[in-house]
Amino acid sequence: MADPVAFLQALVRAQKDGEAAVQRLVAEAARALGCTVETVGYRPAEVPMVAEFAAGPAIDTGERESVVATFRGRGPVRDSGLAGASGRSVIFFAHPDGEPVPARPGWRHDPFAGTIEGGRLHGWGAADDLAGVAILVQGLQALLESGRAPAGDVILASTPSKRHARGVSALLHGGLRADAAVYLHPAESGVGLREIKAFASGLLEFEVSVEGRQPDTNEISHAAFAHTAVNPIDKLWLVHRALQDLDARRAAVRHPALEAAIGRSTNLLVSHVQAGQPGVYARVPQRAVLSAALSFPPPETLPQVQAAVEAAVRAAAEGDPWLRDHPPRISFVSGVTGAEVAVDHPLYRVVAEAVRAVTGEAPHVNPLHTSSDIRNPIVQAGIPTVGLGPLGGNLTQNGLTDEWVDVEDYRRAVEVAAAVIAGWCGTA
Repeated sequence: MADPVAFLQALVRAQKDGEAAVQRLVAEAARALGCTVETVGYRPAEVPMVAEFAAGPAIDTGERESVVATFRGRGPVRDSGLAGASGRSVIFFAHPDGEPVPARPGWRHDPFAGTIEGGRLHGWGAADDLAGVAILVQGLQALLESGRAPAGDVILASTPSKRHARGVSALLHGGLRADAAVYLHPAESGVGLREIKAFASGLLEFEVSVEGRQPDTNEISHAAFAHTAVNPIDKLWLVHRALQDLDARRAAVRHPALEAAIGRSTNLLVSHVQAGQPGVYARVPQRAVLSAALSFPPPETLPQVQAAVEAAVRAAAEGDPWLRDHPPRISFVSGVTGAEVAVDHPLYRVVAEAVRAVTGEAPHVNPLHTSSDIRNPIVQAGIPTVGLGPLGGNLTQNGLTDEWVDVEDYRRAVEVAAAVIAGWCGTA
């Protein structure tokens, strides 16, 4: 087999010409393997939402395209407990879209050369998620070149994800189905193939705004009149305290995987407060806004945590005369429900064994991937899904430069993908 790194480098170079150029390479490579290839167009804003939501401005408004390549299984299964069956099917999915490219990226390496230095391949979107896209093609190629063919169907989906592009959701709502799915994405926690994403907490993002009242004066400075005003910042602190109390009460919500990993299963984070104008010190603001996020474990649902937030804010308002007459406004910006696959599930066992066989190490579940894309097939179509990928770092979406993927771990990930197909689908 040709070195699979060359295909990843080709995708990095194509990224310079945009997402469509990457998708063309994926389609061509899949056809060369004997796949039936379909390009599926969709509009993210028109994709129905199941156990998730996003405010209109957060959703990609343009038309997008997914490449879906299907390799039909060659059953019956050989050397498997499924002998005589046609084999189980699997969807491998990853996203070809990266972060917007600024005029001056500020990289030490050429972002579109796929340069290898010190065992790392650097490239724009290499770890997020061109490596995953490359692995889904190269994994199938590795299996075929070993002289084996999958007994069950293998579906390769290169589908947009960033900025609520919702590509895999569009495919699922369009009827895409399989017995299992694997999300291929380099690990962002620094351990590479030693972890499997089999757990994703839900996430609710919201804002609370409070109105105030400026003093009745034409004076530029409000300082002398402040006692006659209602400062919305003061009232916002009442809401903040109510949310802190809610966070403290929610410590009773427990999930064993999260408790073992980090000692707590849910958190409410107030991340931003906005009021007034920078540099203007003597005017009462008209409004104050608090931004927050709440993580929550399965099986909690979005409606449950939304209701808890609403109740906490309502309690703060009922205890204050001004807020009773001028209730705080809650805006739920986005939300996703969590999901998980048990470690004794057949899919997890197959993937874990594939990792152990290739790397010599038994992987573990990292339960700290809040809002991971593994949730989409699980929540929307009941398809068990896990995620894995090679070691990567310096993600551009985190404001870093010279994004990279570890070359040897990438090669191992291709072998693992081939082993997952063989172990899950069987070979004919």
